[in-house]
Amino acid sequence: MQWAALVVWVLTAGGGLVLATQWVRRDGPQQEVGIRTARLASHVVLAVTGLALWIAYVVTDNDVLGWIAVAILVAVAAIGFSMLAIWLRGHSSRGEPTEMPAETAFPLPLVLGHGALGVTTLTLSLLAALGVAT
Repeated sequence: MQWAALVVWVLTAGGGLVLATQWVRRDGPQQEVGIRTARLASHVVLAVTGLALWIAYVVTDNDVLGWIAVAILVAVAAIGFSMLAIWLRGHSSRGEPTEMPAETAFPLPLVLGHGALGVTTLTLSLLAALGVAT
C-alpha cells in the first residue's frame, strides 16, 4: 500500500507540475484575480514536502514520518479544493478574455485527473499509515 501511494503521489505531482507550468506561462503570478501566487506556492511546497516525507517513510518504515506526511497531505487537499473552487468560479464569470485568470485555460480533464489522483493519494496514504494491507 505504501508503494501504491507513492506511485499515485508521483503521478499527482506530475499533473500538478503541468498545471503550475501552464499557470506561470499565462502570467498567473502577476494576476490580480483568481489563484494567487501564495496559495499555489503553499500547495506546491506542502505537497513536495509531504512527498519527501512519504519517501522517507517508505524507505525507513518510520510510522511518525508517514503520519506527518498524511497530515500535510490533508492540508494540501484543503488548499487544492480551495483552488478548485476558484477555478470553477473563474469558469462561470463572464468577464472580458483579457480579464480572465490564468487558470481558466486549464483543461478540464487535467484538473479532474489531478484532483482524482490527489484524493486517491490521500486515501492510499491514510490506509498505508493505518497499516491496512501492508
